[in-house]
Formats: sequence, structure tokens, C-alpha cells
Amino acid sequence: MPTFASNSNKKSMDILTRSISPIFRLRQKEIEKLSLQPDEVQRRELRALLKKASNTEWGKKYDFRNIHTYTDFCERIPLQSYEELKPYITRMINGEKNILWPTATRWYAKSSGTTSDKSKFLPVTKEILQGCHYKGGFDCVALYLRNNPESRFFSKKGLILGGSHSPSPLNKQAHCGDLSAVLLQNLNPLINLIRVPCKEIILMDEWEEKIKAIVETTWNQDVNNLSGVPSWMLVLIKAILKKTGKEYLTEVWPHLEVFFHGGISFEPYRDQYKALIPDEKMHYMETYNASEGFFGIQDDPADSSLLIMPDYGIFYEFIPMNEVGSENPVILPLEVVETGKNYAMVITTSGGLWRYQIGDTVRFTSLFPHKYIISGRTKHYINAFGEELMVDNADKAIQMACRLTGTKVKEYAAAPLFMLDKAKGVHEWLIEFEKLPPSIEQFAEKLDKSLKKLNSDYEAKRYKDISLQPLKITVAKSGLFYEWLSKKGKLGGQHKIPRLSNNREYMEELLELNQ
Repeated sequence: MPTFASNSNKKSMDILTRSISPIFRLRQKEIEKLSLQPDEVQRRELRALLKKASNTEWGKKYDFRNIHTYTDFCERIPLQSYEELKPYITRMINGEKNILWPTATRWYAKSSGTTSDKSKFLPVTKEILQGCHYKGGFDCVALYLRNNPESRFFSKKGLILGGSHSPSPLNKQAHCGDLSAVLLQNLNPLINLIRVPCKEIILMDEWEEKIKAIVETTWNQDVNNLSGVPSWMLVLIKAILKKTGKEYLTEVWPHLEVFFHGGISFEPYRDQYKALIPDEKMHYMETYNASEGFFGIQDDPADSSLLIMPDYGIFYEFIPMNEVGSENPVILPLEVVETGKNYAMVITTSGGLWRYQIGDTVRFTSLFPHKYIISGRTKHYINAFGEELMVDNADKAIQMACRLTGTKVKEYAAAPLFMLDKAKGVHEWLIEFEKLPPSIEQFAEKLDKSLKKLNSDYEAKRYKDISLQPLKITVAKSGLFYEWLSKKGKLGGQHKIPRLSNNREYMEELLELNQ
């Protein structure tokens, strides 16, 4: 079994955390101040971005020097998709400078997203690396220490479960990898003193071999903090427990105190984590760090909403969901968003992305401070019958149904199924259970009722079965979603299960594998 520090060493390591903590206090106060004046900060960020890129090809094309107001910005620069920016990014990869951003860019975050097997290469400039991604990591620790002054964060090891694509050369000038791999590759070497596993293991390409290597090298370490995607971290935790023969992770790592998670909703996994880490002192902190930028941090343990970070070299805009896909959609700056409405997020960044449609949707829960939840993806929802079902509704409903029936769900996906007369339909749910419910019919009923509570549009369409019939559940075989991701070369890291789809492409693929 692992042998941890002696009492004298524990005391000295507690001193280490107390000694480092003051470094974060100034930023803690600054974050609090910024959260009360995000509009002013955002206007300043936009001016700085335009000035920095004014002599680039993009800046000259759209005459950045003569953009003086937000109205000018909107009139000059059109919305962009990756496909529209791709020719410029390709030129940057091939060594051309001053295209989208003035500084030379050696690193690109490789992202396949969840909607295509085709890779995207997103510029990771030195400005967005330092002033956004790393700044976000620093702020996560700052806010965690503010909320948990008794933490011994720096006295133990931190386990980071990164992506599945190690850095590789695109050519002599440029390299690519999962965002996590790019961040780890450029990390200050001092951070490696408190991080496990070693860089060689965390950057391994082959996911299953990497999990084995992480287990072998970390099970006997004194780990007190975890970072990663909830679904994949759960795979690692179960592998650690299998290796050690323990029932609870706290038996392996008794000083475990926090899990920094992101990438997907934590709600479907929350109860499973509580079962494996039955410690009331365990903390969970959500972050929103995407390949395109670091966008939000959970600053209050009692509130699952994310605090928008306005000073990361990112200018935010938002498209109301009913405008998404229209020829000339309404686009709003942060200062005029409203709570309770779903918006598609648009970003302009120090990574050279201009009015880029990221594909995520958010819903603000408060203003001043501006907090939001990630409600889904612009392409991952179900609205076949006017029900406007978003991923956050589905995640919460699954959790509610699980608690009501004593069930555990491992993974799920849902899609519409049209009836023969096309006048009515049903939502088909494919669910892989960790623990089966006493009755599938009962679970379906509880899930349906939970969706009605969470979504008034769904409730209206389900009224007397006028548009929607009661939902249908198909039980997935064990390991189905893992197998599906494996066949697509998407095991591990930032790859995600497409929870909801407005068509049946993914569902049919999964059902075929489920036979």
C-alpha cells in the first residue's frame, strides 16, 4: 500500500500551501471587481483585439483601424464558421504570418468536435495560451482557494487526465494536438513537480494503454486533486479501484479534496462520483475550457452556474436560439443578454478567431455577476415537434429519474422517431445503465415526467399525446458507447457522446452496434 508523508513532512507541506496562497489573493479581488463591470471590460477587450490585429491581412480587409463602435464592428465583420476561416488557418499552418493574428503561431489545437470525423485545427497563439488558457487555470485555483481556505492543495499531487492525441508536427513550422496536450507541452516545468502522471504517459496516443500506464504510476501517489472530463475520469477511477481492490477512491487517496471537471455536464455522473468518493469534504468545480478558449469557471460551490470571465482576450456575442441559422440573425453583445434565454455563443479572440460561431449554447442565470450554464450545442438538441429539448434538460431529467428509481445511468443518447403518418412522433432513448431500474417502464415514466417539469415546450407537446407519444427506451448493451467511440477513433480526452440529435444518424449507428 502507498506510504505517504510523515507528520513532520505534512506540517512543512501545509506551510507550502499557506506560503503560495497569497499569490492568488490579488487576483481573487480583481475577479470580484471585474464581475460587477463586465460590459466595460468587454468593450476594452474588443478595442485591444482590433488594435492588435489592425495590420494583419484580416485587419486590413475589414479596415479595423476605422472600427470605432460596436455597430461598426457588426457592420464590417460577418459571422464566421470554421469552414470560412479554414483557408486562412491553413496558410498560417504553412508558415504565413500576419493573416488572422500578428504573432507567429506554432501550435494548433486539434478538435474533431462531436458532429464530424473531420479535424479542425484552431490556432493557439502565445496570447491565448498565456492570457486565456493558463490564466483560466490560475483563476480556477484562485477561486478554489478563496472558497476553501483550509485547502492543502499544493502539499499533494494533482492528476490531470488529458486528451488522446499527443503533439505531432503538421510541418516544420507547426505542431498540433488535443488542447490538453498542447497545454501540457507548453506548461511551466515547475508545475510538473506537483502533477502526475509524467508527460510521457499523459501524452500517449493509445487510450487504453495510457489508462493502464496512469494506473500503474499513480495508484500509490498521494493525489489530492483531479482534472479532466467526468466520463473519462470515471473510467480511470474504476481502473484504480480494480487495481487496488478498494471500494472507495478515498481509501486509495485519503487526501483527495477536489475534482476540476469540464467538457460535458457533470449531472449524469454526480451520484456515481458521490458513491465512489463518499466524503462530504470532497469538492467539485466546473470549468469551461474549450479548444477555442477558456470561457467560464464555477465560482460558488452552491451554484452550478459558471462565471463568465471577461478579461481573457475574448469578446463575446450571443445569438438567440430562434435566430440561429437565419440569414441575418440578431446578434447581441454581453451587455444586453437576458436571463432564462438560450443563446448560441459567438467569440472574437486573441487566437485569431473573428466572430466565430463556436457551436455551444448557454443560458444566463444571473447578471452582475454574469453567470450561465452550458445548455447544449447548436446541433445537439431535439426540436422535431416544437419541444426544444436541450442537453441540460436531458441531463437533469436523467439524474432526477435515477434518484427516483435507485438507478445509475452510464451513458445515453436520444433522437426523434417519426410515426408512419408523420403527424406524431416519439423520442427514442438509448440508455446504457450502470445499475438497471426495477422496471424500464417505470424509469421511462419518471424520465418523461421529469422532462415535463423541466421543459414547458416538451410538456405542451406531450399534453394528451397530441404531438409526442410517451418516450421509448432501448437498453444499450454494456460498453456500447465505448465501442462506438472506439470505432470512430474517439476514445478518451475531449471526445463526447452526442446526447441529443434532431436526426437519427447517430442513433441508427448505435442501434446497429447494439444488436
